[in-house]
Amino acid sequence: MTATNYLVEDFYMLKFSDLALRRGALLLLQDVNATIHPKQKVGITGANGCGKSSLFALINNTLHADSGDFYMPKNWVIAHVAQESPSTERSAIDYVMDGDEQLRIIEKKLDQANESHQGELLGKLYAQLEEIGGYTANSRAAQLLSGLGFSQAQLNNPVNSFSGGWRMRLNLAKALMCRSDLLLLDEPTNHLDLDAVLWLEEWLKKYQGTLLLISHDRDFLDSVMTHIIHMEHQTMTIYSGNYSQFEKIRAEQLAQQQVLYERQQREIKHIQSFVDRFKAKATKAKQAQSRVKTLEKMELISQAHVDSPFHFEFHAPEKIPNPLISLEDIKLGYTSSAGEETTILDHVHINLQPGSRIGLLGHNGAGKSTFIKLLAGELIPQAGKVECSSELKVGYFAQHQLEQLHPEDTPLEHFHRLDKRASEQALRNHLGGFGFSGDKVESKIAPFSGGEKARLVFATLVYQKPNLLLLDEPTNHLDLDMRHAISLALQEFEGAMVIVSHDRHLLRSVSDEFYLVADKKVAAFKGDLEDYRLWVSEQKRQENQTSQNIPAEDASSGKSKKEQKRDEAEKRKQLQPLRNKLKKLEKDMEKLSSEKEKLETLLTDPKIYEDSEKQNLKDLLQQQSQVTKSLDLVEEEWMQLSEELE
Repeated sequence: MTATNYLVEDFYMLKFSDLALRRGALLLLQDVNATIHPKQKVGITGANGCGKSSLFALINNTLHADSGDFYMPKNWVIAHVAQESPSTERSAIDYVMDGDEQLRIIEKKLDQANESHQGELLGKLYAQLEEIGGYTANSRAAQLLSGLGFSQAQLNNPVNSFSGGWRMRLNLAKALMCRSDLLLLDEPTNHLDLDAVLWLEEWLKKYQGTLLLISHDRDFLDSVMTHIIHMEHQTMTIYSGNYSQFEKIRAEQLAQQQVLYERQQREIKHIQSFVDRFKAKATKAKQAQSRVKTLEKMELISQAHVDSPFHFEFHAPEKIPNPLISLEDIKLGYTSSAGEETTILDHVHINLQPGSRIGLLGHNGAGKSTFIKLLAGELIPQAGKVECSSELKVGYFAQHQLEQLHPEDTPLEHFHRLDKRASEQALRNHLGGFGFSGDKVESKIAPFSGGEKARLVFATLVYQKPNLLLLDEPTNHLDLDMRHAISLALQEFEGAMVIVSHDRHLLRSVSDEFYLVADKKVAAFKGDLEDYRLWVSEQKRQENQTSQNIPAEDASSGKSKKEQKRDEAEKRKQLQPLRNKLKKLEKDMEKLSSEKEKLETLLTDPKIYEDSEKQNLKDLLQQQSQVTKSLDLVEEEWMQLSEELE
């Protein structure tokens, strides 16, 4: 960061002037000029490797500009998600509360003031605690954890008892706990399920500071962002509006590329032919309607992706049996080492037929991934009957498969393992559609990023010509161009598909029906993703009422507004005596503090220590001791009542 003179009004913004940024020998940004104003919510997009995370490193002062200037207000508090969490015995809720550094500083000072019996300082510190909302900190931390999928029983579990993905959620909650001026979030939805994504989206809408968010989730960007920064070709351009608005502008800019535009027209014609062929057939009506919606959106968005390096499609499966899989009264779970049986899914009945395009919805831990593993043949049911067609050919994508790639192989060697008869040129052509070309085809897999490994696994899946696709969070680590390419390819896939994803745009684009995994059941969900959002909100409301021990009859949504208001008024009435007592204690504290201050002033007078004033000094010291003791008792009672009221 280079020292530069700025106007006073510039001191409340992020400013990049003629900025150049490198990572080693790689030039990421050059001659960048941009300004981000307070309270703007800015989504940062661009292909993997373009420098988005390096930009965050610059802002966090862990990476320095090669030339040019970057300015940020010195007094701004920055919150960001730590990439690692300590293996500590500290409880989850305490770990999250550590994110509010000012709270922890005041609490430490309170402990010190209590030990040294500094009554006046205690009063000031309690006032500061009140000012920063310290008395609600525990409640705020619990709400953050609940929103991110932690149960009430997990709040006091030690941090080291959670898996890596859940520790990342703890780090996210800790960052959100910080009362920051600037919040930096780098792909925060990668470790979240759809429910947690929906909650985070609503939280960020209410965030009062400046937000910079790296994300490849277009629905998330559309819902939260006020501006978009797009990074490509070592440049950084700011657009007003959300992602869809940015994409329209960019589509207009790219529409001049006539040859590439004609490719889009061929895609439209291809989808239109599907609609024309099948819109009159009852069995294909849903799929045809889905393609109509896709056509409507393609005119707005496809040209923004015409320069994408990813171009591939699924080849028609050799055979598509009917049904592909039949499940009858399935019970699925596990047995603990102590012999205790836990059921995850029960009484599951489903037939997967050609053309089925199912999106799975449900809370984290409800059994979505378990259900997909059952379909993939990785789990054996405890009871019930599974019938698979002899011609079934499954293409299964899950995150754990990324780690099963041979690290010493190259992409070309990986595909030679799959198909020893294929020519090298045919394999190179296939890999090229997934962004693997040139030297990358012959580079070892070991140092590949998560996104590159995911693309390689997806390339493998496409090559195998499956008639049933099972996709468990297929877009994690993938940028928007690759997600768009997957969406187009899946829309044309002729087999059946079951997908779990927190990417709502993908779910909406490729699913014709949704199934809800909840209460150990897998059943058709009557509604769309907006209906699911409402369902999740209702579930959260009921959980909160249960955790607060609200009687079931009070939780009934059937109550009239008049009845609800009457109940609320009654609750306020019940709490009023506590509030009144708190007010009285506050007045007593104020009076005692004033008395103590007067006594301390008298004790600073040198005359009081003369021999003639011995008795007077003794009386003053006795009064001071009594007032201090009374003040301590009142403060302690005030604290207890405050906690009770909270």
